[in-house]
Amino acid sequence: MKKSPAFTFLFLLGLLFSFCAPVSTSAQQPGEQSYQDVSVMPGGVKGERIRALIDVINANKAAAVVSFVEQYCTAEFREMAPMEMHVNAFLSFYQSTGGVQFHSIRNYVPERPETVVILKDELFGSWRAFSFHLEGEGQRITGLNFSPARAPSNVEPEVMEESNLAPELERLLQRLCERDAFSGAVLVAKGEEVLFTRACGEASKRFHVANKLDTKFNLGSMNKMFTSTAIMQLAEKGKLSLEDPISKYVDESWLPKSITDKVTVHHLLTHTSGLGSYFNDTYWNGSRELYRSVEDFKPLVKGETLQFEPGERFGYSNTGMLLLGVVIQSVTGQDYFDYIRENIYRPAGMINSDSYEMDFPVENLAIGYIPAPDSPWKWENNLYKHVIKGGPAGGGFSTVEDLFRFAQALQGGKLISRSSLEKMWTPHTGRYGYGFSVENGPSGKVVGHSGGFPGLNGNLDVFLDKGYTVAVLSNYDNGASPLARRIYEMIGSILEN
Repeated sequence: MKKSPAFTFLFLLGLLFSFCAPVSTSAQQPGEQSYQDVSVMPGGVKGERIRALIDVINANKAAAVVSFVEQYCTAEFREMAPMEMHVNAFLSFYQSTGGVQFHSIRNYVPERPETVVILKDELFGSWRAFSFHLEGEGQRITGLNFSPARAPSNVEPEVMEESNLAPELERLLQRLCERDAFSGAVLVAKGEEVLFTRACGEASKRFHVANKLDTKFNLGSMNKMFTSTAIMQLAEKGKLSLEDPISKYVDESWLPKSITDKVTVHHLLTHTSGLGSYFNDTYWNGSRELYRSVEDFKPLVKGETLQFEPGERFGYSNTGMLLLGVVIQSVTGQDYFDYIRENIYRPAGMINSDSYEMDFPVENLAIGYIPAPDSPWKWENNLYKHVIKGGPAGGGFSTVEDLFRFAQALQGGKLISRSSLEKMWTPHTGRYGYGFSVENGPSGKVVGHSGGFPGLNGNLDVFLDKGYTVAVLSNYDNGASPLARRIYEMIGSILEN
């Protein structure tokens, strides 16, 4: 069945205008179709469209994107979002790849309706994909998606000795930092031993303040891990049940009982509630000044309806995670932010983590930046796009060192019990547990979360079987995910002793 143009904007909207769901490390998950790669460019219109797509990505110019969208895409595609959004999506993809080269066409068994093109990126040497649909007599593009990709079937698997990991990371970060392709901080550890750290770029381009390991970066959706851990703490103490309907804790000033009676705490934790995102027109057209406390977000939620029946399927929901903050406040009688400070940050030793307010002069806090190659300054900051204060669904701040402390505290039993960890890190819907992504692949079981928003990107991966922890935080648009993915690939290639 042909996908709708909404297929396109799973990438556009997810990357640019919402706290991000966990980023897949591959275009194919275990158990899906097998595939074969053919390294021959197709002829005819399909080949022309592929070459045009690669050329517009590598051009890294807003005018080229506008021309491409107007010439090669359907009207429905063009009108799905403002042209600025199309432009930002392409420019962000270039920023995260440094350009791409054609490698192959991927053919699946059973066959997929879209054309899948495998690319190798210039910055990381990682595999990428774009998939698209053509429609009508003019064979215009009606669906387009960018994603990571598994290694092609016609190349030898990468292998690495563990002793080479840190030197390889040093060479990679040196290249990225010299090209200003990464701005942020990285930490890689095995067990309790930190193997590699690096910070580069600027926390403030206006005043040329360098990023450091203890620079506070915005987390985007990574705060969902803290919120979910707090819920598991309360469940352990018998303060709530994961099967409770949220009507026990969320009154009708938020949503009607016809909704909250159907939705359970479990549904909120697993993104199966049917609720959507409070980043709606009211948010984008309003003042950021309005949203500081959990209650301040109530006008953005009120009137929201279920997109599907609770438990029916996965649907990433910022509203759902926000309501978990309401549950925490209702159960404890405490302000959400106070509870997280006292029960997550403090016992984990996270000394540089909080939901800081962006209009206060918080020390050592990075400002987010979005590529703007056609502007005189080449960048714009995200101060007028971002929430003024984060909350249960995301938007707080932390450091790579604090994220490592969080991972250690979880595994060491300082925050919740082993049985609660197992529940939290069991995939309930595809690759998502309770507030954590759960990936099973070449590196065994890996849990964590990513986060993103215009001008920020972060990722935490905890390799439960191999013992590694990888924290990457960036104040660049889509700045952390490509690096985190490359480190994931490198760890997956390490030879077992």
